[in-house]
Amino acid sequence: MDVLQAIVLGIVQGLTEFLPISSSAHLLIVPKLLDWPDPGAAFTAVIQLGTMLAVLLFFWRDIVRISWAWLRSLRDKELRGTLDARMGWYIILGTIPISVAGLLFADLIEGPARNLWLNASMLIVFGLILLVAEQWGSKRKQIEDLTLKDGLIIGAWQMLPLIPGASRSGSTLTGAMFLGYTREAAARYSFLLSIPAVVLSGIFEMRHVGDGGGPPLVPTIICTVVSFIVGYASIAWLLKWVAKHSTNIFVVYRVFAGSLLLTLLSLGVITA
Repeated sequence: MDVLQAIVLGIVQGLTEFLPISSSAHLLIVPKLLDWPDPGAAFTAVIQLGTMLAVLLFFWRDIVRISWAWLRSLRDKELRGTLDARMGWYIILGTIPISVAGLLFADLIEGPARNLWLNASMLIVFGLILLVAEQWGSKRKQIEDLTLKDGLIIGAWQMLPLIPGASRSGSTLTGAMFLGYTREAAARYSFLLSIPAVVLSGIFEMRHVGDGGGPPLVPTIICTVVSFIVGYASIAWLLKWVAKHSTNIFVVYRVFAGSLLLTLLSLGVITA
């Protein structure tokens, strides 16, 4: 991997990590279309730390407030019913499903799941599920209405993106809208819920960086920095977009991209 490839993949990661269109699928598809080598699952997990730093910076006030309230609530019972203290528990407990599934299915994630036929199909399938959630969800609940049950259900939806093409942000956004949350509330909780899972995944895969079978060190650093810059802008844009618009634009893109990819695979233009 050279510097140009690292910059391009960093832009792709930054743009697609937070939009409900699957960053892992695009990091697999783009190199295929450009006839570049597959960067690998470890590379994908590590550069997500760049976009996660964007989340930490964008939501640092929320993160500090929630963390402090949660810590204080461990000793002060009166604080345990506050939204911030509850959010701390919801994020921690909501991260358990994807953490367990990630460890159990690590070999599948890094191997058979990195198949373009599967990725293309998941782009379409989960795009259509997002469309159903958009049409069916009441979109009345705010972040203040979040309960432990809802937090765990959305956390379970977060397991689906272990299949490339599903989209972590798309799955949690879909799950939250099915539960009746507004797009903006769903997106905000999705960002906060992603922090432990992505950080743990990136740190776990970082052991491969620089070794013989893992991603090269310098391009990985460049890509991570670029993904941070682009990712920060993507967060700001998405929150503004979902506050006033539906998610249908992402549904159309997913179905189009998935269908195009299936066509290219069927014609033999690219291989899985």
